Amino acid sequence: MNILEKLQTRLGPLGEHAHYAHGYYAYPRLEGEISNKMMFNGEEKLVWSLNNYLGLANHPEVRIADNEGSRRYGLAYPMGARMMSGNTKLHEKFEAEISEFVGKEDAFLLNYGYQGMVSIIDSLVDRNDVIVYDAESHACILDGARLHMGKRFVFKHNDIEDCEKQLRRAQKIVEKTNGAILVITEGVFGMRGDQGKLKEIIALKDTYNFSLLVDDAHGIGCMGKTGAGTGEAQGVQDGIDFYFGTFAKSFAGIGAFMASTKEAIMFFKYNMRSQIFAKALPMPMVFGALKRLELIRTRPLLRERLWRTTEALQKGLTNAGFDIGNTNSPITPVYLNGTIDEATALVSDLRENHHIFCSMVVYPVVPKGMIILRLIPTAEHTLKDVERTISVFSEIKLKLVDGHYKQKVEMTI
Repeated sequence: MNILEKLQTRLGPLGEHAHYAHGYYAYPRLEGEISNKMMFNGEEKLVWSLNNYLGLANHPEVRIADNEGSRRYGLAYPMGARMMSGNTKLHEKFEAEISEFVGKEDAFLLNYGYQGMVSIIDSLVDRNDVIVYDAESHACILDGARLHMGKRFVFKHNDIEDCEKQLRRAQKIVEKTNGAILVITEGVFGMRGDQGKLKEIIALKDTYNFSLLVDDAHGIGCMGKTGAGTGEAQGVQDGIDFYFGTFAKSFAGIGAFMASTKEAIMFFKYNMRSQIFAKALPMPMVFGALKRLELIRTRPLLRERLWRTTEALQKGLTNAGFDIGNTNSPITPVYLNGTIDEATALVSDLRENHHIFCSMVVYPVVPKGMIILRLIPTAEHTLKDVERTISVFSEIKLKLVDGHYKQKVEMTI
């Protein structure tokens, strides 16, 4: 068969559900102002699915900055890749401010988080080097590791003993190849909400010679005393060699950055293919990112509101008998047992009858028989939102146990 024929018959583990999932369970259409409540299929829903941790997406000062950035510069400026014709003082200003904020010497502004991480890994290692990474790392890390032409070893999620075992394997190889070891983990794991064991991994540097790359997409802005991330929260920011953050979560924007030593950042500027061969991040986005960083630095109340909601939600769910795993971040997974058909019926009940919108995670992302309802509290949510959600979740849990959802839901979108 040719490629087009193959695409019609081999849909993939997620794509095989597209005929009933698309537009509802997958690719849903949320509309209206980004907040705790939005419109879905013409009705208002209480939304727990957006990584708008600090509520900056529609913050009045952010909206003014975004509008002003567009008015001043338009979306085209600057034209070209930064290396050739797309560098500006504003890009460099943001890099100076974000590097100071996260406690690093310098930073490099990136167009996107996903492609940024893939390109970071690609530029850092060669065939003589070894990558050691956490088993539950984000897809961008996995894809970056797959590009690596040398050895790569995965350690069990947050298992320091297994991490050290893989480091011993890696060390034997680099002694022969004269290569280096790159360890990769996350500050906060986006699915389960638990923090990476940065402190314990960094302690292994006393025995093994490696560099540490941390993806803190979910940590920057909301973790730590000042919001400088999970390294700050654990008191080990200095032990992180390459600190990566994105703007898609707390910053409520688009883009990313890498922070490290001045020498490392200069290396990235001349070796990261995703940046060398791509148009620079448009000026309005940089202008808006500066305002967002200012608010993160100067408005601790936003972070306090986030954590007040988070603590109320997680404590309330636990007291109601729900399993929320080992989360120690705002990300709140609720673990249930059931089939994919039961999961779709349950989520439909939540949305249509209780007007609560949250993300559903099922196989193949998690093992068969497991359902995760992933809740993301934000500074926009209220304690009334929390009380309502816990009450509804208690009701749907009873219905799930009683077999109420044992039917296949096929929706025509």
